[in-house]
Formats: sequence, structure tokens, C-alpha cells
Amino acid sequence: MSQPSAAYPSVVPVGVDTARASIARVYDAALNGKDNFDIDRDVLAQVRTVAPQVNDLAWANRDFLIRSCRFLASQAGIDQFLDLGSGLPTAENTHQVVQRIRPEAHVVYVDNDPMVLTHARALLESNPQTSIVSADIFRPHEVLNNATVRDELDFSRPIAVFHIGTLHHYLGDDGSALMQTYVDALPSGSYLAIAHFYDPGDPELSELARQMEDKFVHSPMGSGRFRTRDEIAAMFGGLELVEPGLVLCDEWWPDGPQLAPLSPVRRCIAGGIAYKP
Repeated sequence: MSQPSAAYPSVVPVGVDTARASIARVYDAALNGKDNFDIDRDVLAQVRTVAPQVNDLAWANRDFLIRSCRFLASQAGIDQFLDLGSGLPTAENTHQVVQRIRPEAHVVYVDNDPMVLTHARALLESNPQTSIVSADIFRPHEVLNNATVRDELDFSRPIAVFHIGTLHHYLGDDGSALMQTYVDALPSGSYLAIAHFYDPGDPELSELARQMEDKFVHSPMGSGRFRTRDEIAAMFGGLELVEPGLVLCDEWWPDGPQLAPLSPVRRCIAGGIAYKP
């Protein structure tokens, strides 16, 4: 059996399959978390053979999430958030960032990983304005018709939807039809934030992206597509992109000047936020 990291408690939540890699636990391992197992770390080890700085994908994604939260809560005035594929709790979760700015903000997380659900429910037990529901984020009708989602979020007012670090795990098609369902359900004034593994089109970086994709898809996790700019842009469903548009995650309103050059891996994840008029 795959073993948890040394810091992880000996009791594994019911329903957790330690013989299979989990997207949430691989992400947790990339962020140096403790809620992961050997098989999850093995995924990163495989990708590291072609991309030694593979953890940079997770860090660029996380940094983008935090900046998105701050922008939407402070500048856009959003107080309702639907975070799809939220992953395991770590420092600076969506609700912590937005409720620090807007204490009245409501946050609904959606995931279907048993470990995520167990940890999140424990973390959120004392926070009545934040919930987590179990649903498949790649089945939008399942999410949008969930009773908790409908009870906690008012779909007559603007909502921010996050698909940050999730859609590259969708292998069905290009993902645009799936996302159109979410976009169509959003009221006017809403926002959609997406971060996605990215094939930059540059010969050298595209080769790196393809090598990472091959390792991810053929690992015990089984997913991790690097899509082109046009493919990612199509997922915004025709909404108006907020400046600076769809760019590298690190170039979306960074907190300060970029003094050190970005690693090649950090140039293989892009993100953006779009507005529904």
C-alpha cells in the first residue's frame, strides 16, 4: 500500500483509494503539502524526469488563484464564489482571501475527492458562509442543480466561478461546450476565472509542454492536457476578458516586478478572468 507522508495522520478517510493517484493529492504534493501518498508523489517524479521544475505549475496556479480572489472581492465587488475542483485545504484558501476583504462573502467549494471532502468539512465546520458539496465539476448540470449550491448562492446576483487548475484534467473534448453551460447559467455582472496548462506554440516550450503532458497522461493520475491559447480562450464562452486578457498566470497582474526570469515550466500555464455583461 502507498504510504502517506511522514506528517500525515495514520487514519485515512473512508473512501480514499491509496492505490490510485488523486489530482487533488498530486497538487498538494506539488505545493509541499502533507496530505498525499507515495503514488501521488510518483506522478511528480515521472514528470520531473522531463521538467525538473514541475512544481512551478502548482505554484503559478496558486498565486493566480490568490490574486484573482483579491481582485474579484476588492475591485469587482463580488461576494459570491463558486470554486470548482477546490482541492485540499492549504494556506490562503479562496474563502480566507475573499472573506478577509468581504466578511459577508459566501463561498461554495465543489469537489468529489473523498480526502478533500473530509478535510474541508472539518475546516469549514465553524464557517456558516462557506460550504463544500460533492459533485463532478465536469458535469455542470449536476453542479448547478445541487441543492446546496442553489441555497447558498443567489443566481439573481453576480457570482464568480473558478475553474482554476482543473480543466486540463478534462479529457472528453475541447471543454468549450461544458464551459458554455456554466457561462449560460451565470447572471449578468458575473465573472469566470480559468487557469490551464498551456502549450505556448514556441517550438522549445511546446516540446516541453508535450513531454509534460505525456508524462501526466500516462502516469497513475491519467490526465493533464496542455492546450493552445485558442483552445483555452474558447472555454470563456465568448465573455469579455478583463485586461490583460489570457496571459501566463504569472503575468496576470503580478504583485510586483518580475526580477528573476520565469522558469520554462511557469511559461506553460496560462490564466485569465472574463466578465459577463
